[in-house]
Amino acid sequence: MKMKLLAAASALALLSAPALAQTKTVKIGFITTLSGPQAIIGNDMRNSFELALDHLGRKMGGKPVEVIYEDDGQKPDVGKQKTEKLIQSDKVDFIAGYIWSNVLLASLKTAVDSKTFLISANAGPSQLAGELCSPYVFSTSWQNDQTPQAMGQYMNQKGVKSVFLIGPNYAAGKDMLAGLKSTFKGEVVGEEYTVWPSQLDFSAELTKAKNSKAESIFVFYPGAAGVQFLNQYAQAGLKAQMPLYTAFTVDELSLPLQKDNAIGIPGAQQWVNDLPNAENKKFVEDYRKKYTGLRPTYYGAQSYDAAQLINSAVVAVKGDTSKKDEMKAEMEKANFKSLRGPFKYGKNHIPIQNFYLQDVVKDADGQLSLKTVATIVKDDQDRFVDKCPMK
Repeated sequence: MKMKLLAAASALALLSAPALAQTKTVKIGFITTLSGPQAIIGNDMRNSFELALDHLGRKMGGKPVEVIYEDDGQKPDVGKQKTEKLIQSDKVDFIAGYIWSNVLLASLKTAVDSKTFLISANAGPSQLAGELCSPYVFSTSWQNDQTPQAMGQYMNQKGVKSVFLIGPNYAAGKDMLAGLKSTFKGEVVGEEYTVWPSQLDFSAELTKAKNSKAESIFVFYPGAAGVQFLNQYAQAGLKAQMPLYTAFTVDELSLPLQKDNAIGIPGAQQWVNDLPNAENKKFVEDYRKKYTGLRPTYYGAQSYDAAQLINSAVVAVKGDTSKKDEMKAEMEKANFKSLRGPFKYGKNHIPIQNFYLQDVVKDADGQLSLKTVATIVKDDQDRFVDKCPMK
């Protein structure tokens, strides 16, 4: 009797195995900022990742997708703890997200050591493109220097002769100002680094910029800091005196608060909401339908692309996420329809892509939005790729 029971149990196990395999989920951890003044960015990233899953039927490689969202609180130590939790306790197949370069850098070793694929949907510290590049790390955004480098080239085209630089004193802020300096041919009269993320009063820095007699100002301030800086710049009466050039300071999240102060302030970006490809048009339209009253940003577009990149890998291995080498090879092809249009990866897994000049305009409804004005640079590759030891 005992033998018959064992045989029956074995047979049942064999019959159940395929069913269990079919119900196994693809597990994705998503780390972003979901509390505090910068939560507006994290919510846009989460919204866009969810919309991508909707467009995919909430399945990848025939398997349901489970996403675990974690809040880093904009703190590197918290981001590292959440990364460890997702990998060690939740046993995710992929981790995506990461707004802040210092949070990503603190979390990087945990992901790489565990051979868990990490897809940065925003943060692009220079180390990630260079000496800390990894077979398990991909970006769907850019390397930090690239956007300000494009703005530097635009300033050269405009004939700007001198500039005063202002940015936050953390990894991305240093990269951004360095990127501008690497392409701008005029004189950098001075530069100021502010306390990040707590400082939201820029009156002292604006006074220094004015007294420097520089022809222009360049700044990098994302999120709430960008709102405060631009409004204080306008209130100080500098808009008519010192033209402002920016990276990541004016976007669809900040515009409702910056209002007309943002008109006439150029920016550079690899994605703008009006890029004319079909996937982008659908993304923008469906985002505005699903999230009434909101407009997607580049943070969201990059998060949407992160979901599509992960999907391309999972589909390639028919849902078997243990096949890491095959998934890596597929992701390196960038074989999905990106919202920015086609791009390719450098050997360091940073996109080689176009960067556009964006301007603020009023749309048919009288609302402020961003418009693509021109292509500043085509197929731009980051300047740290040669420091990446991968072949």
